[in-house]
Amino acid sequence: MNEEKKAYDPKEAEARIYPEWEKSGLFNPDNHPKKDGKPFVILMPLPNVTGSLHMGHAFQITLTDALIRYRRLKGDTVAWLPGTDHAGIATQNVVEKELRKEGVSRFDLGREAFIARVWEWKEKYGGIIFGQLRTMGASCDWSRSRFTMDPAYAEAVMKAFVHYHEKGLLYRALRTVSWCVRCHTGISDLEVEHEEKDAVLYHIQYGPFVVATTRPETKFGDMALAVNPRDLRYADHIGKDVEIETLDTEGSLDEPRKKKDGLIVVGDEAADIAFGTGIIKVTPAHDIADYEISKRHSMPMLQVIDDRGKMMAVTGKYAGMKVAEARKKVVDDLRATGLLVKEEAYRHNVSVCSRCATPIEPLPSWQWFLKMGELAREAKDAVVTGKTRIIPENFQTTYFAWLENIRDWCVSRQLWWGHQLPVWFCENAQEEIRNSKKEIRNPNGDGRYVVALEKPGTCPFCKKCAMKRSEDVLDTWWSSALWPFAAMPEKDLERFYPSSVLITARDIINLWVGRMIFSGLEFKGAVPFPDVFIHATILTKDGRRMSKSLGTGIDPLTLVEKYGADALRFGIAWQAMGTQDVRWDETAVMAGKKFANKLWNAARFVAGRPGTGTAYDEAKLGSHDALVLQKLAAAKRAVEESLDKYEFGQAIHAAYDFFWKEYCDTYLEAAKAEPSSETDAVLRAVLRDSLMLLHPFMPFVTEAIWTDLPGTDGLLMGASW
Repeated sequence: MNEEKKAYDPKEAEARIYPEWEKSGLFNPDNHPKKDGKPFVILMPLPNVTGSLHMGHAFQITLTDALIRYRRLKGDTVAWLPGTDHAGIATQNVVEKELRKEGVSRFDLGREAFIARVWEWKEKYGGIIFGQLRTMGASCDWSRSRFTMDPAYAEAVMKAFVHYHEKGLLYRALRTVSWCVRCHTGISDLEVEHEEKDAVLYHIQYGPFVVATTRPETKFGDMALAVNPRDLRYADHIGKDVEIETLDTEGSLDEPRKKKDGLIVVGDEAADIAFGTGIIKVTPAHDIADYEISKRHSMPMLQVIDDRGKMMAVTGKYAGMKVAEARKKVVDDLRATGLLVKEEAYRHNVSVCSRCATPIEPLPSWQWFLKMGELAREAKDAVVTGKTRIIPENFQTTYFAWLENIRDWCVSRQLWWGHQLPVWFCENAQEEIRNSKKEIRNPNGDGRYVVALEKPGTCPFCKKCAMKRSEDVLDTWWSSALWPFAAMPEKDLERFYPSSVLITARDIINLWVGRMIFSGLEFKGAVPFPDVFIHATILTKDGRRMSKSLGTGIDPLTLVEKYGADALRFGIAWQAMGTQDVRWDETAVMAGKKFANKLWNAARFVAGRPGTGTAYDEAKLGSHDALVLQKLAAAKRAVEESLDKYEFGQAIHAAYDFFWKEYCDTYLEAAKAEPSSETDAVLRAVLRDSLMLLHPFMPFVTEAIWTDLPGTDGLLMGASW
């Protein structure tokens, strides 16, 4: 190696070495000598096609690549399978923003032209993150990369939909769902986030009662009042109608008036005796919990807010107002008519869309739902029986809590970009529905539609229409749930299913991990992975969530540019000590850069010694030679045991401590004081093995040294542990 070059140059090494790795073919398990054996397989958690590298990605990639490289050195046939997710809402939002710059909307283009624009955007920008993963040193089998909208993948998605429908687990229903008025689609419970915000709790007179609510604008859709059946204050009213005074929706906005109305009082455990006055108004169309109450008591629904977040015609003089505007006006009118008893400051969790942070508006909507009872039981049993381990074990609590309190999964989305449902409607029946404001059903209880992979040649209902395909698409997580097996050729399925371990973050345990487990059991008859390792979440140094929008995010590529990829990987692994959260400390990356230089200079010293071989005569070893070999064996055991248990921080600490303290600080100094041919051979042998111990975490610098070191052959990545 270049003994004149006193400092390691990460930019030069990284630009040179990664292409050499790719050219070698070692990323592809087909090129492994044991290619017919059972490989060690990891599936990459699918980054969004809109995505760019963030610290969460960097954390996950560092740990996964460390395990992959370790297993490759151990002689396993390694397969790390990458891919990207079409990310329905996120990608559609990105392209719509681009269109707005041109002064047009997707509706101006029409569905077909809009989807063409999305594909155009995907081809131009969709692979950016793969380049960034290469910058981090990710040793994926890029030849097997998949995209969730690839034709073969899309076919697997459609077949899953038809399968569940034929099995009776998939159904269409009118239900109150979480609706995003910005993304203009229904979303599932797991895509709703909760932000603590200041609000006002309004106490409103409802006949003889006072009801506390944060949403007075929904009162026009009230169907009942609910009290807890154990609440003795209201026991005599249960089952009776009460006359209430409410706002008159007719007439002038400037002259609020009261009118008489009636509501039934029902007893339901959902009413919290300790909250407010213990009475809740039941508005089934605009609150999911209220909708559940309405089902238990056979109540109708009355929708008063539309899918754009505006008051509907049924609200009379408030029609056309946005929710916030209507709330203010309704409160003013309640106050003017004496129906507002009091207002109090109130801090509570507000439901927002996880994609755009717009407040959720629960609305009644025709959606497709997957029955979760049987599937949830199977997913839970897989972990209870040990077919799949969740590591650390405390994350099982999160997993079980979701499965034990699960609702049916709303899988349809009112988007254009995504997997369009394989559902075909009778066009004539749809015209009847539009005219009658209700769904027409045939004698079998199904709507007038057909679920099929191909469009029916003849409409089975009216016998004459061409049938129209549903405009809805599937939830992005539906296709992601099939990732462990969707679109794999049969020979790959035999080798790569199930995979060996999944490494992912805790925020998608339910969104993704649980759904992959029940999907694998349903379609392949086996869990998709025996182990799920949940890595820590990276927070800012002061404990805040990292977020670009909040200005608290850190771009890992700037750290790579400043310190080098190995230094960043070192800093990440160094802090991955098994805690639930990591408060990010850049000084660990600085230490990684310093350590890379330490490696480099130690190698320069060894390369400058006489000889090139690593063979030594044990009988001629000095005490310092024997001791360093003993320490090396202990370090090797510690690294192996730690990586086998997914203890990444402990592994890098063990390798670092040995190399810096035992090899550099102690043995190199002894070698200088007592040189011999045996000591020179041990110097080279221990350096060689140290490079192997550190390669999983710092692949570039170890490869750069290995390929320049006298006596080594081929790439370190393809060497034997």
